[in-house]
Amino acid sequence: MADTPTEAAPRLALRGITKRYPNVLANDGIDLDVLPGEIHAVLGENGAGKSTLMKIIYGVVEPDAGVMRWEGEPVRIDNPARARKLGIGMVFQHFSLFETLTVADNIRLALEPRQSRQLRQRIRDISTRYGLPLTPARRVHTMSVGERQRVEIVRCLLQRPRLLIMDEPTSVLTPQAAQRLFETLRTLASEGVSILYISHKLDEIRALCTRATVLRAGRVTGQCDPRRETTASLARMMIGGDLPHTVHREANAGAPALRVQRLDVPADDPFGTRLSGISFDVREGEILGIAGVSGNGQKELLAALSGERTLARADAIMIDSAPVAKLDAFARRKLGLAFIPEDRLGRGAVPEMNLADNGLLTARGDGNVAHGFIRERSVVAFAKRTIAAFGVKAGGPDAVARSLSGGNLQKFIVGREIGQRPKVLIAAQPTWGVDVGASAQIRQALIDLRERGVAVLVVSEELDELIEICDRLAVMTQGRLSPAKPVRETSAEEIGLLMAGATSGEITPTGTSAPARAEAR
Repeated sequence: MADTPTEAAPRLALRGITKRYPNVLANDGIDLDVLPGEIHAVLGENGAGKSTLMKIIYGVVEPDAGVMRWEGEPVRIDNPARARKLGIGMVFQHFSLFETLTVADNIRLALEPRQSRQLRQRIRDISTRYGLPLTPARRVHTMSVGERQRVEIVRCLLQRPRLLIMDEPTSVLTPQAAQRLFETLRTLASEGVSILYISHKLDEIRALCTRATVLRAGRVTGQCDPRRETTASLARMMIGGDLPHTVHREANAGAPALRVQRLDVPADDPFGTRLSGISFDVREGEILGIAGVSGNGQKELLAALSGERTLARADAIMIDSAPVAKLDAFARRKLGLAFIPEDRLGRGAVPEMNLADNGLLTARGDGNVAHGFIRERSVVAFAKRTIAAFGVKAGGPDAVARSLSGGNLQKFIVGREIGQRPKVLIAAQPTWGVDVGASAQIRQALIDLRERGVAVLVVSEELDELIEICDRLAVMTQGRLSPAKPVRETSAEEIGLLMAGATSGEITPTGTSAPARAEAR
């Protein structure tokens, strides 16, 4: 894509945008111009003010001060309907979907009546075109995080926006699907659509975006052309220092601490995925990763492992040699299981409860005192320890969960679960939507837990993460699990192809599939 001409008048211009909450100044006098046909990145740590700024542009949040201009004219965007009427669409990181409605009904709510004609077929067409499979009749509450993100993206694309805001759109896409989305965004930009792009994947920013604005502590601290920067230099602009790196030593695995044997689970709704013959084990002192595109059975597997769904055959799941498949979540936690769910706001934490009370939610009972809190003596002290140890930006233990940025709430939940001193930790999408510094911190915490002999299972669609921290990797496709392979014996390309549905027999040592080789010939 050619450089965007700097003489073009801004499609969107922000001047002095300020938003203050009781405990934090989220946006502090922000100036920002977005030109027609440019892909403009907004970079910053968790809590830097990115999401608040995007919500102001989309009319979800009202600024305390500042001026917004659209196509050169002053404008007040006081609700999302007004934003959509102007031509602004937004893909939320934390989804704005009605869980009891179907995919089609959720999308219909954001469209004009004329745009709703033959909606189900249009959803199928655009989801197929962009590699974002959706079933229009499926109800949202039955869908995983990754599937819900597809709904957000398809809903925006159907609106034909003039300004498209995308908040972490590739966090649950395969490398192949992400590349297809990038091609779509470049095509939209070439047609004059402006794109505001938020991502913590700095390689994506460098490959896709033509300009970047950096936020730190609610202020603009710089602008750059990310194509002329390195990943390290972008990270320094974001966090004010060098990017931390994880330290990962050779595994010294012990006996299996979590064992799954011939696990069969029927789909929990008409559009869900049936699990068939799932078998694997996670040993003491190792990290096993399970990769896969959302909707291939991960949600059902996690429900079975965590105890949210009990099974008829007790020995289908074993924790430390004890059959647990008939036990509920609390009973499994008493045996040493800890669990980080993929949906942090709603399943990982109660939005209206403060951090101290959220810290108590998953504690294991031991008489009148929660096991994980014996030494801390109180839930407040435990929350303070977690906040300090994981660098959580919050007003303290009394801060309600919904007041935290997504990344900071994620750090608190990870710290809470590690603080339970588990024998087995299951983590679903542990760094989804988390900035580069916090991602490295969480990944290192999981590695350190493994170094202490804990068995760690990570279910994620972030391939770079899995390859970085895991000792072995398996792939889930259509409710079945591939054999686990040592990470050093595979590659991101091979795993991505398996996630996309290729079989191991179709993949060459170079990481290409047989159909791809045939097409090349």
